[in-house]
Amino acid sequence: MVSLGYLEILLAFIFFIILYIFGDNNDLPWNWPVIGMLPSMLRHVNRVHEMCTEILGRTGGTFWLKGPWFANMDMLGTVDPANVHHVMSSNFPNFPKGPEFLKMFDVLGDGIFNSDADLWKNQRKLARVLINHQRFYRFLVKTSRGKVETGLIPVLNHVSEQGLIVDLQDLFQRFTFDTTCILITSYDPGCLSIEFPDVPFAKAMDDTEEALLMRHVVPETVWRIQSWLGIGHEKKLSEAWKTLDRVINKYVSMKKEEMSKKAGLKGEEEEEEAVDLLTSYLIEDDTFNLKRDDKFLRDTVLNLMLAGRDTTSSALTWFIWLVSQHPTVEEKIREELKSVIPEGETEKWRIFEAKRAK
Repeated sequence: MVSLGYLEILLAFIFFIILYIFGDNNDLPWNWPVIGMLPSMLRHVNRVHEMCTEILGRTGGTFWLKGPWFANMDMLGTVDPANVHHVMSSNFPNFPKGPEFLKMFDVLGDGIFNSDADLWKNQRKLARVLINHQRFYRFLVKTSRGKVETGLIPVLNHVSEQGLIVDLQDLFQRFTFDTTCILITSYDPGCLSIEFPDVPFAKAMDDTEEALLMRHVVPETVWRIQSWLGIGHEKKLSEAWKTLDRVINKYVSMKKEEMSKKAGLKGEEEEEEAVDLLTSYLIEDDTFNLKRDDKFLRDTVLNLMLAGRDTTSSALTWFIWLVSQHPTVEEKIREELKSVIPEGETEKWRIFEAKRAK
């Protein structure tokens, strides 16, 4: 019988580490026996977005990522417009999220990101009705302008006057987090200020997203064990989950109490008031057969927060970066802005009015 000695095991371990460090620097991830492409995923976990962009760019927009054997981690990634249209539009009913998705994103509850079939359709219809309503649009315009005027501009002024270097992604994330939270609940967490404060609610969102990302790059058994032992990213997720529940439930309770005090108002007057989405969910009739209890409201608020925060902040950050890389485009934007500013106006800052597209 052949047995491995310590030297052979050590040499194999060193060989694996060398491959892990120096492997696939300029090529696609290598599909190893048993462990699949896991070494490459772990090696690039701190730059996962860049890695995905590079891989999809080299493969024509679609790539089959192979995880370790028996770990149920194989993933198909695509940015091909035809594929995206096929999955998200023309054949959407054929691509349900399924129980595995729900298990991985359990913190989101039964919100729109996790739901399927009729539950998803009804939530989507209700959300569209409320977001497109005039009362929410008025609140959106008022909130966005207010946060730019009292939050974003003072911070940019302070940074400019002090000659400070600022992380624009962090700045825009604070801006959109405050704005999204106000639009959904009417309460301002106060992330955007010259002190750049640490807000537990915002940190809980960050920790949640980080843990969900890690669930995609490690086998389920690993994060299940971490959850059971209360260690690693799963410990952070558990603590973040409690914070999210506590803060959102507080917002829901405050909103119900606030609305009960306004119960004397006529329904017509309440309908015309500019209101946040949480209020809209509470006053909307039960046309879509959704049980709007505290759990539904908690899940809905959290899903909407995730949808509104990172998407807008990432778009703003990339927009500024792209403009900074193309001076001619920047100059054209400045010329267009100057063309709509009344002649003789000398104010340093000008906030343009929002106009709804017809």
